[in-house]
Amino acid sequence: MTNRPVGGADSLFEALYDGENAVIAALRAGASAESADAEGTTALYLASVQDLPGAVRLLLAAGADPNRASGPDQGDLPLCGAACGGHVEVAEALLAAGAEPDLREDLDFTALRWAAGLGHATVVETLLTHGADPDLPGPHGEAPLVVAAGRGSVRTVRALLRHGARALAPALEEARRALASDVEQELRRALRDLYGDEGHAYEVHRVAQDGGVTVTVELLRDGVPFASQDRQTGHGAIATLLEEALGVRAPFEELAARALRGGGPGTDNWLVAVGALGQRGDEETFQAAAAWTASEDPLRQTFGVEVLARLGFHTDPRPFAERAVPLLRELVRTGAPVPAEAAARVLDGYEDGREGPGHGAEPGGDSSGYA
Repeated sequence: MTNRPVGGADSLFEALYDGENAVIAALRAGASAESADAEGTTALYLASVQDLPGAVRLLLAAGADPNRASGPDQGDLPLCGAACGGHVEVAEALLAAGAEPDLREDLDFTALRWAAGLGHATVVETLLTHGADPDLPGPHGEAPLVVAAGRGSVRTVRALLRHGARALAPALEEARRALASDVEQELRRALRDLYGDEGHAYEVHRVAQDGGVTVTVELLRDGVPFASQDRQTGHGAIATLLEEALGVRAPFEELAARALRGGGPGTDNWLVAVGALGQRGDEETFQAAAAWTASEDPLRQTFGVEVLARLGFHTDPRPFAERAVPLLRELVRTGAPVPAEAAARVLDGYEDGREGPGHGAEPGGDSSGYA
């Protein structure tokens, strides 16, 4: 039943929306931190879903059970609600108060399964740090790593690998499948499967975020969005990371293709491909990079330059300098602005012995992409 404290907010549930002082007042007036409404929804679950970390901490301090299920069928968990919404502070508060990271809701979803499927990488990292099992399967037996690979979230995949996720081969298969598919068409198909094909209009949004691009397809009714599906597009980087973990050597042209069609310089798809090729440091890769710098495509030229900026530097400061420097100087002299500027930066590194741009660790991690 709904707990109605004396004075202040009409109920603890209303107090949640009036701020932390109102929650404190309701609790002091006698409201139970374990309050539930007529439908069985607990105050803690509601605060978790609504991303109210201050209220969550107050309820926990007042005795709310972080593992108590909520809802009409007692099938909803506060931690899963926080994971669905990507609410990091709430998840951290629940875990610190003793929430069990691997508890399942009534549909057999865990918090990690929700977060991995929705691309909430920071929540995934938080759950794993607090002991979530990186291999605990979802309701259909799917491993979190496979889910993350299909989602296209590079950061989520890195976190799972760092914590020992083992489903490498099926995750690679899923990443390669997604690479060969049209993300927008898959999202449209998923919406049609859920809502039918009744002449609804669609809107497509592409937003640069989290090292790549997130594609969102919205289904419209009378011009107003009423449903949506979204996916990240880091499948190229994910495939490369998983290949490296499995000891698979992808053809250099395939790595170049992943970078060139995967969002361009600075994206995970680009950086991971450059890093993988740079680690090889062999003659074949040098010849490929040299050919790319001579291409008529400025983007491919830039890719070749960035590979030369890394090539073999992990074993020898300047293993290909004698042949690379003339190529880079020619590109500075005759190339389009972007590859010419990239070549000039790399030349600075070659000529004074420093590592050029792009050397060393990937953003947020080491050169293998695991950290």
